[in-house]
Amino acid sequence: MASRAHAAPPSRWRRSEGLRALVWLSPWLVGISIFFVYPLVATVYFSFHRYDLFTLEFIGLDNWRYLFKDDRVWTSIQNTLWLVVFMVPAQLIFALGVAQLITRLKSGLGLIRTIVYLPSLVPMVAGTVAFVFLMNPSTGPWNQLLALVGITGPDWFGNPAWSKPSLTLLAMWSCGNMIVIFMAALLDVPKHLYEAASIDGANAWRQFRSVTLPMISPVLLFSTITAVIYALQYFTQAMIASRVASGSTDSAGSVFTPGYPDQSLLTLPQWLFHAGFRDFSMGYACVMALLLFAAAMLFTTVLLRRFRYAEEVS
Repeated sequence: MASRAHAAPPSRWRRSEGLRALVWLSPWLVGISIFFVYPLVATVYFSFHRYDLFTLEFIGLDNWRYLFKDDRVWTSIQNTLWLVVFMVPAQLIFALGVAQLITRLKSGLGLIRTIVYLPSLVPMVAGTVAFVFLMNPSTGPWNQLLALVGITGPDWFGNPAWSKPSLTLLAMWSCGNMIVIFMAALLDVPKHLYEAASIDGANAWRQFRSVTLPMISPVLLFSTITAVIYALQYFTQAMIASRVASGSTDSAGSVFTPGYPDQSLLTLPQWLFHAGFRDFSMGYACVMALLLFAAAMLFTTVLLRRFRYAEEVS
């Protein structure tokens, strides 16, 4: 009897602690329920319906079947995956390289850091419009500079073969946030680790591989995941670049189909927006939204496992 009497208070204590934890977690639980769980459930629900914002009709798996017949969906998926596979690594390598160079400067660090960060402060629309005009094949200064050294510049945003690499250059130009994050991580690496590696005979590449990368791996993982998710959601720059390069306007009666030139800049978020807010096929747009969500979850899971495996091996 005595043991039972002593067992009761801990049980009540655990319940009170659990209720206290729920009280403290309640703002987060309410927020995630309203802004994540409910939209996700609603998206799944509408994906089985024909929904144009006014009428709702259950059509089963018709939206999902049409996904496999829509050629533009597969074109947009290919373009989006291209951005993930090529643009994201280019951003990471460029940002890390610039950050590494800046941290080795002996003077002018504040000024250089400000110059590097300034492009990321430019609004996306204004920056994209300026970048397209700078790379205009006939009047842009970029091709004129290339002509001075005997290189004929391409039609950057008018040629399907160069349109996505041009977007990659735009992304590298405006990745000041990533550069500053990498700079902070590199400056936080203990100096004595480099000194010990140098005493052991490690060259610059060996120090970078064995000291720098392991020490900044959490920051590298964060930057990679956020860059991949951003690439999967790539919308504004591709849309504006297509409009400016094609000369399209929003005048009355004008119709613009995203993806110029030759659907090379058509990303999945653009086609999702076009289906939902231009064609009013909200049910079909929900299917593409779920596809984007699944792709983001898949890439995030794979990256987390790869980084964890790399840390275990090292």
